[in-house]
Amino acid sequence: MSSQDIPEENLPAAQEHAHGAVSVADEVNPFADPGLPPHEHRIQDIDERAAKRSERAVALLFTVSMLATIGFIVSYVTIPHDKSIFVFPIGHISALNFALGMTLGTALFCIGAGAVHWARTLMSDVEVADERHAIAAPEDVRAKVHEDFRQGAKESAIGRRKLIRNTMLGALTLVPLSGVMLLRDLGPLPGTSLRHTLWAKGKRLVNMNTNQPLRPEDVAVGSLTFAKPDGLEEAQEDFQNEIAKAALMIVRLQPGNIKDKRELDWSHEGIVAFSKICTHVGCPISLYEQQTHHVLCPCHQSTFDLSDGARVIFGPAGHALPQLRIGVDSEGYLQALGDFEEPVGPAFWERG
Repeated sequence: MSSQDIPEENLPAAQEHAHGAVSVADEVNPFADPGLPPHEHRIQDIDERAAKRSERAVALLFTVSMLATIGFIVSYVTIPHDKSIFVFPIGHISALNFALGMTLGTALFCIGAGAVHWARTLMSDVEVADERHAIAAPEDVRAKVHEDFRQGAKESAIGRRKLIRNTMLGALTLVPLSGVMLLRDLGPLPGTSLRHTLWAKGKRLVNMNTNQPLRPEDVAVGSLTFAKPDGLEEAQEDFQNEIAKAALMIVRLQPGNIKDKRELDWSHEGIVAFSKICTHVGCPISLYEQQTHHVLCPCHQSTFDLSDGARVIFGPAGHALPQLRIGVDSEGYLQALGDFEEPVGPAFWERG
């Protein structure tokens, strides 16, 4: 059905499109301007049923976009990253990548296709001629732009075509969630890993140098020994991450020199175990002065008193070193009686 088949009284009012047209060239206008051709009305302009069909088509595209975005999120959460599928003629590919690409591509395509179909079938397609003007627009031109904008908004029927408006807003609201979901690949969620280490009740203390479990008699008064949890080996893939939280300093003091009651209760025959990780920026502490029982971080000179709960006595560190409660097992080896009660290392204190 074309506009030629519609009675004249049913057609929208004709508009003047030959603004400034000059059919014959002269001295003032050396080039002939025949103006714009007669406007051809679309079927949607003259048949509300056709307009409704176009409206439903646009709404369907926006709805498919929303469903595809939801499919993107579901695929990201549920499909294992190591699962593969066979797709002819490509071959075996990652199921997750295929699902993410198809769903995100569909979501973006349907938003674009819906916008194009809306513009081509329902928005006004009347040709408008506008003469060139200076870059600095005068007030009357600015007023005209504002009026044109309001007129365009009116002609787009976004206020009247609520189905299109609502589904478009839904699609545009959901599709950014695809980008938000990709932030998940910045790394695994830490969960409670920052609050816990490999130390647990019954875990033996192993000498870092000899790789042998420690007995109380192995630790002399005034000595400094470094220990790790039993079972943690350097060949393990996560060794560096785990030792960065579980590394221990073992020092033996005279019980009478221990000033802090909890430190004394958590020790064994004067043997105390503190985290080796500085609470300033996480450097490993290794300098021990046995006369004062102080340990010094070599990076920024934070100093801790191991005879008084490893509290900070100098430097930028803001917190004492966490202490590990220790004892001996049935075979006489030093063992942990639990995990650290405070998170190990720097920065976590401010994050909560």
